Amino acid sequence: MDVSQYDPELRRAAALMGLVTPRSARSHRLQVRLANAVSATGRAMRPTPAHKDLGGGVEQLQRWLPRRDGGRTRALVVRRQRGGAPSAAVLWVHGGGYAVGSPEMSVGTARRLVDATGCVVVLPDYRLSVVEPYPAALHDCYDALVWLRDHAAGLGARDDQLVVGGESAGGGLTAATCLLARERGDVAVAFQVPLYPMIDDRPTPSSTGSTAPVWSSATNDAGWDAYLGPLCGSASVPATAAPARAEDLRGLPPVLTFVGDAEPFHDEVVAWTERLREAGVRVESRVYPGCFHAFDLMAPRARVSRVATAFLVEGFTRWCAELSAPQPR
Repeated sequence: MDVSQYDPELRRAAALMGLVTPRSARSHRLQVRLANAVSATGRAMRPTPAHKDLGGGVEQLQRWLPRRDGGRTRALVVRRQRGGAPSAAVLWVHGGGYAVGSPEMSVGTARRLVDATGCVVVLPDYRLSVVEPYPAALHDCYDALVWLRDHAAGLGARDDQLVVGGESAGGGLTAATCLLARERGDVAVAFQVPLYPMIDDRPTPSSTGSTAPVWSSATNDAGWDAYLGPLCGSASVPATAAPARAEDLRGLPPVLTFVGDAEPFHDEVVAWTERLREAGVRVESRVYPGCFHAFDLMAPRARVSRVATAFLVEGFTRWCAELSAPQPR
């Protein structure tokens, strides 16, 4: 890994993250097992409270949402303690290569969106690929979206302004959830915010031979292998598993996104946004030079990270003022 290719303010983070980024599928699987074991132990020792004051008039609630298989999905709800006029109802999906992570990872992003617009953000703790491969995570996210549609008013939000967003694998699940919503026709999404989404299981120039920090070719291949399970390598992988495979992109919700040009997902995201525009979908996207995967989260104080975060918050705020989608009745 040559750190000189990265933005100067990201080079230190790139060097540090490069030390812990797996270099093979085997080491990725070991890291995933360790990360999930640590997460489970931490949660057992310090359970998430049912209510938490985040300060500044914002609260975090824990809820349990019904799943189609009869189980329940844990979710966090981040919102203002004293509600004003109803605003957007946001389903925000955490990243982690479909294999690790929890909604707690995205509370900071949720807080920024709540502070900016007064929206209500629901963060689902979907089933990870190491527990159950596709379509478990997608079903959990879609069921959470249906729950949010039905409970938006009770949460202090608008059911005609549902938004789906997330980072990395959460961005992939965002795109897949919106594809499924279009296919089923029972939930209307006002717009989607898939940040540097993981959407293509097929190799691209940027996802081949990458030794980038945080997410590389080795981790990407291992991540898709775990998520797709027996479908991996098949020509029949559905678009709701790998959204870049969708042939028809017409009628999808507007897309707000960004990606770095020095990460594996660059080419698939750029190609996908170009195809969305050609299909008549509104897209606002940015490509940030010299940026590796999830740079905004790994080095939030870097100037380029602050610019990307400002792009997200400004675009989200503007679209909340402009866009809505009444629910089908």
